[in-house]
Amino acid sequence: MDTWSAAITLFLIMDPLGNLPVFMSVLKTIEPKRRKLVLARELLFSLVIMFAFLFSGQAVLDFLNVRQEAVSIAGGIILFIIGLKMIFPQPGGVTGLAPGEEPFIVPLAIPMVAGPSVLAALILLANQDHSRMLDWSLALAGAWFASATILMLSSTFHRILGERGLTAIERLMGMILIMISIQMFLDGVGKYYSLN
Repeated sequence: MDTWSAAITLFLIMDPLGNLPVFMSVLKTIEPKRRKLVLARELLFSLVIMFAFLFSGQAVLDFLNVRQEAVSIAGGIILFIIGLKMIFPQPGGVTGLAPGEEPFIVPLAIPMVAGPSVLAALILLANQDHSRMLDWSLALAGAWFASATILMLSSTFHRILGERGLTAIERLMGMILIMISIQMFLDGVGKYYSLN
């Protein structure tokens, strides 16, 4: 795999367009002038976490004696809960935070941007050819930059779609998120049982 194809793969796994409704839903209770700052902070956290996994993810999992299947199953459960909250909204929104309270790392940085699929892909890239870490770093930086640009324009999408449009998309994406989470869970369970 070359750098360009690795970047495109990581970008598709990050799925910024699919994550837009979640980000807008989480950030809508925060005052508008703070939204960009909170979003930028969460995106930077996600970048740091992804680089940490690229360079030392497998070592950390080995040290903690945690298998990649466990990461997939845990991510699936978290996404399932977020998907349910998107379909059946509650006063605290998808995060359960009080109005105006800012999300911190979860769920925006993890698992929405730096999700289990992305982290697993980064571990696989690093294991595939450890001598090309500069290529994988460039691929990750490019994919993150493209995703961050789309997510930073979320307010533009808010103006275009309006509140009703966003609510409809949020519920639809909640359904899709539940399907993705169940697939992640089943993949993790299936891989676990195939290795035992």
